[in-house]
Amino acid sequence: MSMLTPPGMGGKYRVTGTTFPRMHRPSNRRRIVLSAVAGVIVLGVVGVGTAQLAGAFDGNGSGRDTAGHCPSSAVGTKAADATSARLPKPSAVTVNVYNATDRAGLAKTTADELKKRGFSIGKVGNAPDAYNNKLKGTAILLGGPKATSALKVLGTELAAGSLKTDPSRASASNVDLIIGSAFGTLDPLQNAGHALTVLQQPAPTPSGKTCRPSGRT
Repeated sequence: MSMLTPPGMGGKYRVTGTTFPRMHRPSNRRRIVLSAVAGVIVLGVVGVGTAQLAGAFDGNGSGRDTAGHCPSSAVGTKAADATSARLPKPSAVTVNVYNATDRAGLAKTTADELKKRGFSIGKVGNAPDAYNNKLKGTAILLGGPKATSALKVLGTELAAGSLKTDPSRASASNVDLIIGSAFGTLDPLQNAGHALTVLQQPAPTPSGKTCRPSGRT
């Protein structure tokens, strides 16, 4: 019996020989696989965090500011201000008032009312032959290609009037109001004032991007 055999143990449990059995450590393959998976997860988390941080500082990422709040409608406000700046004031619009009906004095009374509302008045009288006693509608607002803004401002005084462009006219501020047989009076002052306000301050145009609230107060 060998000296390494514990007392009372023999037979198939007997240890013989002078060489100790070699004890191998478990394979490292499992530990390597787990380490690789953990490394991939860490890199993924770091990548997502970096992308979010970059988006917080650029102007095209999430549509929020660095505090996580949706931006104000500054762009829409600037657009409205630009539109208002392009529109002339009533005093900068010269209106020639022509009567295409057989009702005497209609051009004069209309011109006087437009003057009270701030417009500059040019010529007042009967309509040219092309329109005189031939205009069945309410009125025609006539101006050159550059007078689009002036016509829009004048149009706030008469919602039923129709706009017409004369390519031969070069002025941007001189326009005609030709009164037709269906004309009664200018729109009420309150309605005209509201229409002018809406014209000067149009609703902001959506940018096409949706900003979602961050859920914070």
